[in-house]
Amino acid sequence: MPEWIAVILLGIVEGITEFLPVSSTGHLLLAEHLRWLPRQTDLFNIVIQTGAVLAVLPLFPERLRQFAFQWREKATQDYALKILYAFVITGVGGVILDKKGFKLPEALAPVAWALLLGGIGFVVIERWLRGKPLSNEVTWTIAIAVGVGQLVAAVFPGASRSGTTILACLLLGLARPAATEFCFLVGIPTMVAAGGLKIFKALHHHAPGAPQENWGMVLLGTVVAAAVSFVAVKWLLDYVRTHTFTAFGWYRIGLALVVFALLYLHP
Repeated sequence: MPEWIAVILLGIVEGITEFLPVSSTGHLLLAEHLRWLPRQTDLFNIVIQTGAVLAVLPLFPERLRQFAFQWREKATQDYALKILYAFVITGVGGVILDKKGFKLPEALAPVAWALLLGGIGFVVIERWLRGKPLSNEVTWTIAIAVGVGQLVAAVFPGASRSGTTILACLLLGLARPAATEFCFLVGIPTMVAAGGLKIFKALHHHAPGAPQENWGMVLLGTVVAAAVSFVAVKWLLDYVRTHTFTAFGWYRIGLALVVFALLYLHP
């Protein structure tokens, strides 16, 4: 398969799965592990994730307008501080993990378990929430939970950053549209910071003899991921206004069972 076609396919996978609560990292690892698509560098995966994240900014025009023109209002400052607080929790935890030399596991078994447990979580929690009133207020407890949830997703590929954080918000009584928006907005500075750090390290700490990154392919994957992500998130924001996350839970469970079957057949 020509490299550019593989990169486009990876960009599509990333764009669809980055914000849907099904784990983009898990899907990329699965595709690469089974040799459906070629293995890419961590830099490639992080940068195309960053492109997918930035692409969703125009989908929150009211919130952006609020930050730009109503920043003196207490409600705006409160919401922005909660985003910052969650980001700082994730950032500090991420720096600690990086200092300790943490690397994402590449085995498929942890991905399958994370997909399965998250899927069961969505099905069980959505059933528990039936008929219960949900709030639209993002509390400080929710901000902390989202920050910690992002760290959990960073350690366990397949957990899904959006899936883990949205689950935490639902457990704490936040309505689905409010939970989706807050988790997505926290994810923007998180992924931009991660992508920027990866690019900085690649440019300034390139080891002698290490393979050079193909920046043209990185750019192609990023553009594709951004375009697809915009469409996927636009659809999801409309979907959660009238639907639960149960369907995503069953999808995760089904995918996990497929991965377990593949591991059993091809250990």
